[in-house]
Amino acid sequence: MVAEDPARRNTGPALELERVVKSFGPVVALRSGSLSLHRNSIHALIGENGAGKSTMVKIMAGLYRRDAGEFRLHGESVDFASTAQSKNSGIAVIYQEPTLFPDLSITENIFMGRQPVSRFGRIDRKAMRVEVEQIFARLGVGLDPDRLTEGLSIADQQIIEIAKAISLDASVLIMDEPTAALSGVEVERLFTVARSLRDEGRAVMFISHRFDEVFALCDTVTVMRDGAYIATQQIADTTVDELVRQMVGRDVTELFPKQETAVGEELLRVDGLTSPGTFHDISFSVRAGEIVALAGLVGAGRSEVVRAVFGVDGYASGAVTMGGQTVPQKKPTAAMRAGLALVPEDRRKQGLIVDATVGGNITSAIRRRLAAFGLITTGIENRAARGWAAKLEVKSHALDTVAGTLSGGNQQKVVLAKWLATNPKVLIVDEPTRGIDVGTKAAVHALLSELAGEGLGIVMISSELPEVLGMADRVLVMHEGRITAEIDRADATSENVMHAATHASEQHS
Repeated sequence: MVAEDPARRNTGPALELERVVKSFGPVVALRSGSLSLHRNSIHALIGENGAGKSTMVKIMAGLYRRDAGEFRLHGESVDFASTAQSKNSGIAVIYQEPTLFPDLSITENIFMGRQPVSRFGRIDRKAMRVEVEQIFARLGVGLDPDRLTEGLSIADQQIIEIAKAISLDASVLIMDEPTAALSGVEVERLFTVARSLRDEGRAVMFISHRFDEVFALCDTVTVMRDGAYIATQQIADTTVDELVRQMVGRDVTELFPKQETAVGEELLRVDGLTSPGTFHDISFSVRAGEIVALAGLVGAGRSEVVRAVFGVDGYASGAVTMGGQTVPQKKPTAAMRAGLALVPEDRRKQGLIVDATVGGNITSAIRRRLAAFGLITTGIENRAARGWAAKLEVKSHALDTVAGTLSGGNQQKVVLAKWLATNPKVLIVDEPTRGIDVGTKAAVHALLSELAGEGLGIVMISSELPEVLGMADRVLVMHEGRITAEIDRADATSENVMHAATHASEQHS
């Protein structure tokens, strides 16, 4: 543990990494990682998946020990052998999905393992509660300290982790992709909390793939590429284009490479689909070569609609047809036979078998087709998967790599390959680029455009307006379970999409 000298607290960087190296056998995860975090500042760390960001965070958190380079905290050299040493030295990491004890209260979670005791040797619950109330008041949040953490939103769980860090008087807070699963309102609350932590004199590091968040929240930014430090600059002195060039080592001049495609025959028709309390009277069609986007705020019912279309969930009335033939509800296998495919929003839980190989994942939806005398060998799997892995440029040394070890972007490519291997006529993709880096986003967008050019019909759900406007031929906007607008590509703007997403009145272009 580093005992911090109060006199040093206001001078020099709070935390420094300089030319840090970390390898795992022959794989070099970090070639030259450098970072300098200062008090009263929010510092962004950005880079493509595989750039070395997570490895740097784990070194700071005490999960990994560096092989070479310098690691200083408040000017003193450190080498943490455990997460406890890192925490005791004043470093707190707020992860995307915190792990709290669900059967304990908020207060008990914050003080787990270090409960204060009264002079009679009993846990001083009153003192604990008073401190939590004071922290929440400072943060401006209205959580009940006595509430059990079970059932709390991800956003509230993150606030509890931040409160724990404040209770420990952490001087460095690291937020690792904290906004990936949050709504707009929750993101704004988190930003308010982050700014208050900065203004109290703490050093805050923020990792995100979302440039709008980086520019809205952060003071400085460090770019990593291929395990090495590239540059650090003031947010006010840079642009998105410059950061993209530094991240990918090339110009990404077109994040949304939408090809002009001749639209063909109608493939999918949805008529009057209704599920009381979830969505009502949903009707739309998708034609060959067309990308139709479902836009709207979180909770508008978009994912629920496509789950019903694909047969995961049922509905009370309405019909789904493919090529004029009715697709029975609650039968995903029948939907697949009809030519539908669904890439779900949560790729790890619903789209990927994390413990299976890349080849096994890609062929998991076509195993019956591959079976020879009831037996499927690894060789058969890999031969069937090889072409799709190559088409999607899955970065993996071999098809027998465990899928759960891949980066988020490569996991998304594997899930896409799995469903494309079924040779669908209509591909439904729910948040296809959430949580992946800008270079991979451009690659996924290029693939979707190429597939539409080959005659595939695509339904895309996205919460990112630039993605909707950049990729869709038509935009269907949902609000509270209803379609409130259908807007052609030429007429779609941020303003009219957001207006329809926040107002239930019917509009049509």
